[in-house]
Amino acid sequence: MGNASSMLTQYDIEDVQDHCDHLFSQQEIVSLYRRFCQLDRNSKGFISADEFLSVPEFAMNPLSQRLLKMVDGLNFKDFVAFLSTFSAKASMAQKIELIFKVYDSDCNGKVTFDNIMEVLRDLTGSFISDKQREEVLSQVLHESGYTRDSLLLLNDFIKIMDHPGLKMEVEVPID
Repeated sequence: MGNASSMLTQYDIEDVQDHCDHLFSQQEIVSLYRRFCQLDRNSKGFISADEFLSVPEFAMNPLSQRLLKMVDGLNFKDFVAFLSTFSAKASMAQKIELIFKVYDSDCNGKVTFDNIMEVLRDLTGSFISDKQREEVLSQVLHESGYTRDSLLLLNDFIKIMDHPGLKMEVEVPID
């Protein structure tokens, strides 16, 4: 499996399944391997940031620059593990952990108010003002027992994102 042009063995497929918590079937892993080989244009055994940007859906994503930090240089096993987070079979905790990594731009294991504001700016552009973003974020944090000065660890982030009473209603004035 080291060379992207080699074939997957049954052992390789089962190894990848174990690595991604069996969120993909063997057939899906074979399909993902074909896609990986297409992206790995130079058969290096890993995908570079530029190769990821060749996927239009990825390049158009407003968070693509943040995601590139997470995907640059992935080998096939890690490529499948990354994609497994987007599987319908992935747990909410797995999805929230990926979101946490997107917000944790400096990879220090903590997310600040400003980190979240940066991502919200990327996602909403000029559609929502900074003041509106700050109000919504402050309210979400408050409802979860945090303040804008809180340093959020992954467990805190899971608590906020998985909060059953969380209401994310925003009134956007149309002028």
